[in-house]
Amino acid sequence: MARAADPTDDASRTAALDGTLRGLLARYPDSRYATAARALFGLPPAEPGQTLTVRRDLAAVQAGHEVHHFRKRVEPRLVERIAWELVADAERFTRSPLIAPRLAPSGGRQPVQADPFAWEVAEREEQLSRLWSAIYAARAELLAVERLISLDAARADVVRAAVTAAWRWSAARAQAIDCAIAFDPDLNASPDEWVALAGWVPRLTDTQVSLLTEAASGDADRERFVASLHADTTVGTAWVQGFLTRSASDSRSHTTPPPGAQTSSHVENGPLP
Repeated sequence: MARAADPTDDASRTAALDGTLRGLLARYPDSRYATAARALFGLPPAEPGQTLTVRRDLAAVQAGHEVHHFRKRVEPRLVERIAWELVADAERFTRSPLIAPRLAPSGGRQPVQADPFAWEVAEREEQLSRLWSAIYAARAELLAVERLISLDAARADVVRAAVTAAWRWSAARAQAIDCAIAFDPDLNASPDEWVALAGWVPRLTDTQVSLLTEAASGDADRERFVASLHADTTVGTAWVQGFLTRSASDSRSHTTPPPGAQTSSHVENGPLP
């Protein structure tokens, strides 16, 4: 409901639930039962149109259990865990005052009247659009790093992706600071609260975060960003090693876990090489 573009529309709520559920199942925290949980909810290795009985049999095989034991003992815990994850996601989403603006197709130009008030409103919308663009760009690169790590890709490829993620994350933080200076307190959040929307990043010191942000300021491209940090190897090492050594449990943020669920540590901000 919270993620639906139109909470009053059934199709919108269904699409939002489908997307959220796929994301949660893709990041299911217990690696032993991740494939089984996906199969149970109809995602690969299950196939479209399969009945619950077929999916349950497949999930039991994936989990390494006899099917009756799986149905009685394991399946309820998997369902409970997914339900709790959905509730936690909804709570995180609805608690945040930072909601991306809904966009609609435009049938024509949107002229800005030649007066100071109109210019100010247009500039604010322009800055917010740039900020959301930067946050989503950073999120895309952070996800790319995690995907490569999951694929056990070559270290050089992971490092290259991590550097790109650091550039995008730092650019987003620089953009958030610019917006805060221009529009605070209208933003309703600090720059770090904004950039936290992009996703998990390794823990860094305040000095290292400042170095990254400064290197990405002024719309610096990736090459200029890397060149700016060339003399400081510590920030790059901390960023890359943070991804390479982080355990799976570090990537999730939980409040109160369900009975029997594994607890997990959280997420910190911080940022590269």
